[in-house]
Amino acid sequence: MILLDTFDSFSEPLVRYFLGIFFLLIGLQFTARSLGLHARMGFSFINYGERATAGWWHRHIFNAFRASILAVVLARVFVDIDPWLGVFDALYHGPVLVIGMLLLLLSFSLVNYLQAYMHEDWRSGVDPKQDRHLLTGGPYRRSRNPVFMAVMLGQLGFFLALPSVFSLVCLLAGVTVLVRQARVEEKALAELFGEAYEAYRRQVPRWL
Repeated sequence: MILLDTFDSFSEPLVRYFLGIFFLLIGLQFTARSLGLHARMGFSFINYGERATAGWWHRHIFNAFRASILAVVLARVFVDIDPWLGVFDALYHGPVLVIGMLLLLLSFSLVNYLQAYMHEDWRSGVDPKQDRHLLTGGPYRRSRNPVFMAVMLGQLGFFLALPSVFSLVCLLAGVTVLVRQARVEEKALAELFGEAYEAYRRQVPRWL
């Protein structure tokens, strides 16, 4: 019991500061990468789709939750707002928090690996351009949506690193949006690649 209390007292501030720094750097990295790609290639790799379409709503909902998460984790560094977040005391212990932190790091690594694997074919959202390749090798041999699964892993990690009503709502909303967006993007890929994508879809599962 004493050992667990000691671990809690060490890991709680570690994970608290980690969350603030981690999500701030994620936002800066994504923004800087998108701006750099736009400056080099002359077009945006971030696609919202037509106004009021499913993909457009998914993007805005995801952005709203991402902004709220960043605001919360930064605020927690300076102010004790946990009572407002509905923290689950039964889960708020060092081992759970550290596991969540490690899952966030694993998710971050996987997303970066997968986006690097896609190289010039990486897009965020549905891109109607016809100049892309259909990726069916590497990680895409086992799943049609490995990036979305990596992001879901990170959402689970966030819940464990800050077990609360707030993070649970973020987890459920995030997974729901990603599942719906996967359907939107697969429909667009089917229209773009035709029979080649249909053959790929028959061979490889959507998730695992």
